[in-house]
Amino acid sequence: MNKMISGKVRDVFETEGGLVIVTTDRISAFDVILPTEIPGKGAALNGISNFWFALTRALVPNHLITTETEEMPGNFKLDKPAYEGRTVYVKRLQMLPFEFIIRGYIFGNMWKAYQDGEAFCGQKIVGDYQQAEKLRTPIITPSTKASEGHDVYISLRELEAALGKALADKICKICLELYDRCYNYALQKGIIIADTKLEFGLDENGQLVLADEIFTPDSSRFWDAGTYKVGESPQSYDKQFVRDWLIQNKLDGVEPAPELPADIVKETARLYAECLAKITGE
Repeated sequence: MNKMISGKVRDVFETEGGLVIVTTDRISAFDVILPTEIPGKGAALNGISNFWFALTRALVPNHLITTETEEMPGNFKLDKPAYEGRTVYVKRLQMLPFEFIIRGYIFGNMWKAYQDGEAFCGQKIVGDYQQAEKLRTPIITPSTKASEGHDVYISLRELEAALGKALADKICKICLELYDRCYNYALQKGIIIADTKLEFGLDENGQLVLADEIFTPDSSRFWDAGTYKVGESPQSYDKQFVRDWLIQNKLDGVEPAPELPADIVKETARLYAECLAKITGE
C-alpha cells in the first residue's frame, strides 16, 4: 500500500484493488495549506459527497467501491477510529484532464467578465443581470487540470477538440442533469448550489465514471437560501471566515502559514457541520 498523493485536503493510497481516499481536516486558502485543522471538516465533506453519490447513481456510475471502513483493505479497517467516516475505497480510473464547472448563478470571474462586456470561456452572457442572480439556463465552463500552477479555463469548442464531440456532449448533458437533481434537492433544505465542479474518468471498459468529490462546500459555492438577495454577495457555507481573517490580517498567501484563532476555527467547523446536517440529516 503506497501513498500516491498528499493533497491540500485528501490523502490517496494505492492498493491492489483500487484507491483509498482519506479526507482530512486540513484546510487551505489562497493555495496555502494552513497548520490549523478544522475539527470534523473531513468527515463532513466525505459524508456530503457520499450522500450525493448515492442520490445520483442512477444518472451516471460513480467511483465508489465501499464507504464502510470494515470492508476496506489493510490498516484502514484495522484502525477504524482513525479512518471511519472520512474514508472511501474507490475504483482506479483513467481520469480526464479537465474539470467541468456548472454555473447556475452569475458570480465571481463570470460576473467580472459580464461587467466588462467580455465573453467567459468562449460564451457571451446575454441578458440584464445583477451580481449573484440566477442565470436563465445553467452553463458549463470547463477548465484544464494543471499539475502545477492554476487551472486554465477553456471553451466548449476546445473541449470538443480534445475529447471528441460525442464524449464532450455526453459529459455536458450528464453535468446538467446532475446539477439539476442536486440543486433542487439542496434548495428544499435551504441551500443554493450556485456553482459546482465535477470530474470524470474512464474505467477499464472505457465507461464514463463520476469521480473525486461532488457537490461539497469545497467544490461548490453553497449559499444560504434564507438570506440570499439578488445584487448582494451571499452568505456562504465554506471557508470564507478563514479567507476573511487572512485578508484582514494581511496574511493571505503568506508562507509559512499562520495558525488560525480559536473563534475562526470554531465558526468554520460549525458551518461545515451545519451544511452536513442540512443536506444529509446527520
